[in-house]
Amino acid sequence: MKNLYINTRFFFTLIGVGILYVFAFFFPFLMIVAHIFLVFCFLAAMVDYLFIFNQKDGILAQRILPEKLSNGDENPVKIDIKNNYSFKINVKVIDEIPFQFQKRDFMIEKQIESGKNSFFQYILEPKERGEYNFGNLNVYVSSPLGFVSKRCNFQKDANLPAYPSFIHLRKYELMAIQSEFLLGGIKKIRKLGHTMEFEQIKEYVPGDDIRTINWKATSKTNRLMVNQFQDEKSQRIFMLIDTGRTMKMPFKGLSLLDYSINATMALSHIILKKGDRAGMMTFSRKTENKIAAENKSGQLKKISEALYNIKTDFFESDFNRLYQDVKYSLNQRSLILLFTNFETLDGLNRQLKYLRGIAKNHLLVVVFFKNAELQTLIHKNPESMQEIYDEIIAEKFEFEKKLIIQELRKYGIYTVYTLPENLNIDVINKYLEIKARGIL
Repeated sequence: MKNLYINTRFFFTLIGVGILYVFAFFFPFLMIVAHIFLVFCFLAAMVDYLFIFNQKDGILAQRILPEKLSNGDENPVKIDIKNNYSFKINVKVIDEIPFQFQKRDFMIEKQIESGKNSFFQYILEPKERGEYNFGNLNVYVSSPLGFVSKRCNFQKDANLPAYPSFIHLRKYELMAIQSEFLLGGIKKIRKLGHTMEFEQIKEYVPGDDIRTINWKATSKTNRLMVNQFQDEKSQRIFMLIDTGRTMKMPFKGLSLLDYSINATMALSHIILKKGDRAGMMTFSRKTENKIAAENKSGQLKKISEALYNIKTDFFESDFNRLYQDVKYSLNQRSLILLFTNFETLDGLNRQLKYLRGIAKNHLLVVVFFKNAELQTLIHKNPESMQEIYDEIIAEKFEFEKKLIIQELRKYGIYTVYTLPENLNIDVINKYLEIKARGIL
């Protein structure tokens, strides 16, 4: 009997019968009618009970989950219910979704014909990485009479990890192809002393660079021979993620750290598709989660696992330690994208000498964030003195961000300054622009 539930229709019917008994005190002929309705109410409830509980496997239901959740994205959870009863049923589905979503009013109502399936889905959007535990899939079944319901439980305790955003990787790949066409006309910058890979020795033809003449091969063949080189195809791209306190700030439910993690995942996918080597590390008080730059088949999975396992207490970040680790672990010139956040010029100046040290040997791109709330204040039409003050202060902070960009450019450090929700697209475009211009 623990799966038996009395529906509100039964109680409303009893209330109607009670009203008839009240009127029967004034109109005695209604007493018989009230008795008949009372007996009918209980008989209907008993018949309804027999209809619903007489068949053991009246319904079958299953929750179809993805292999893992994509953090910050809309993830579909599908439910399939089959009606094995000989009559149409009404079902109420209450899925015990993970507590992280804080959905306390979850319920889906459906009507299912006899022998038919009902297939539907709902959307979950996780805001943090980690384990998500699903409880019971509860289905409450009632017949067309609707006096009682039977609770059926399915699929108790399903655990699902939420990984850095991966659902839209294919979309970013197509966008990258489109961006390459747009960037095709960018003039390449002449590079001095850039890395070249030896390809072959060939006979000299007019127009070849005389600095590449191979004198040893020339003396052996008695003809001018030159070394032929090609640009290094597999360039090293490192993503450094700041896990310090400045990355704890939330926007639309996701922290700046998780936005950076999602962007690293998307960018790594594009880098590997382009044949370059993708690597990463995180830093706060020390550097962690180091993945060497490679372009092997399992590299994206290694990066995904490292990103999933990032844990931080949001301490003050040690850029001195970062500089030392980059200096001794990255021996070849690489493109480094540093995901961090500077709110003031003073905050940048405290770390600038370490950024300049990294930029001496590598192409450094500092990625930091626009404050979405400040953007709202700047573009809002002020109507009171308080709103005018708020707009002036917001513009002051925005101007300081522009000073940060100018200060970094002064030392040859590139920047990506963007809203958190646009981060993935903007860092991919910056990478493609650098590739198109040939400045690495």
